[in-house]
Amino acid sequence: MRLQGKVAIVTGGGTGIGQGIAVLFAKEGASIVVFGRRPEPLNETVQLIKQKGGKAIAIPTDVSLFEQVQKAVQQVVTQFGKIDILVNNAGVYLPHDALSASEEEWNTVMSIDLKGVWTCAKAVLPQMLKAGSGKIVNIASIAGLIGFEQSAAYCAAKGAVVNLTREMALDYAPKGINVNAIAPGVIESDMTKPFLSEEASKKSFLDKTPIGRIGKPEDIGYAAVYLASNESDFVVGHTLVVDGGWTIR
Repeated sequence: MRLQGKVAIVTGGGTGIGQGIAVLFAKEGASIVVFGRRPEPLNETVQLIKQKGGKAIAIPTDVSLFEQVQKAVQQVVTQFGKIDILVNNAGVYLPHDALSASEEEWNTVMSIDLKGVWTCAKAVLPQMLKAGSGKIVNIASIAGLIGFEQSAAYCAAKGAVVNLTREMALDYAPKGINVNAIAPGVIESDMTKPFLSEEASKKSFLDKTPIGRIGKPEDIGYAAVYLASNESDFVVGHTLVVDGGWTIR
């Protein structure tokens, strides 16, 4: 097992990509802690993992609030004694261009998609620095690499996550901590459900994806397992694109 004995936090772990990552990590031997604002989906992920013989707990947490994150991280350390892996996956999407987005909507996206990466890293890094090792995987998006219509705040936040990943990698690679990111394409999730349920919209996504299908949470999960494992020890500050070929056009 590639993550045997590791302790991993997965934010936004109740649904979609986060759930897919959490389930695969558990299959690879990690003890899982899922963070998120809604207890019900988190508990569903925990049950899925336990049904397969894995170890998991849920800690309802708003990643945009550092004090909440800090308390949750301390709870993880108290229960498991360490934190080896952090996956910053929590995110929201609000479809607006720069003109139509309200200040509240802009702040909501930034506080979760960008600030949440910082709050969780800030809370977890002291534990990793103490151990002299750790893996941080930030879930960005191809919207952080190329433009998407009607997605001003989301594109801005995810682009910032890509560059924050590089910056953190420079700071912490010399101290034994690998920081990398994944840029998913269109993946089946609660976030994309409104678009995938419309035939015209789904066809548009498929037309832009050379592989000819919509991505699944496990597609991102396998990439995350690699970046969280010892196999990626020489990978630093990289953003791994997992998009079925969307961005090669």
